[in-house]
Amino acid sequence: MAINFGKAEFVRSAGTQAQFLWDGLPQFAFAGRSNVGKSSVINRLLGRKNLAYVGASPGKTTQVNYFLVDRKAYLVDLPGYGYAKVSKAEKERWGKLMESYFQEAQITAGVLIVDIRHKPTADDLTMHQWFRETGCPEIVVANKLDKLKKSQVEPALTLIRETLELGGSDTLIPFSAEKGAGKEELLNRLNASL
Repeated sequence: MAINFGKAEFVRSAGTQAQFLWDGLPQFAFAGRSNVGKSSVINRLLGRKNLAYVGASPGKTTQVNYFLVDRKAYLVDLPGYGYAKVSKAEKERWGKLMESYFQEAQITAGVLIVDIRHKPTADDLTMHQWFRETGCPEIVVANKLDKLKKSQVEPALTLIRETLELGGSDTLIPFSAEKGAGKEELLNRLNASL
């Protein structure tokens, strides 16, 4: 049952646990730091310019956003984390929302988006742990590949592998939302997780 990611529509935003969607369709959960380019990765994957909101300032995704893909699965855009310019109360609300999503979720695959130029943060490690605890397959996407010279790519990927303690069977995809590198591999991995 290959999914056509080119057919996607926004369904709803969930700001509370009661608004989460559990209708039995597979869910691909996308998570990442506020300024990692998560919306850009999603838009590249879906072949759309602005289906997922790309903010001029980080931290715009404050709810759990559901996109129905090919009427067969949901791409779930989780709130970005780790951005300093939001209130403590807002950070706590996001934390609770995320925790309840992970406790209830039947996630088919988790996509953790990190910045290939930097060592994964403590927040990235927490999210990585949450995906591991659900038992779903996790795909780590190292975005912003276009910002590195070729000679910098392998050392950057090694640092990510070591920091997240990825094993040989774990998936790490170098990706460029800007140029489209890694898109086909990510689509294949998502389809393979079904």
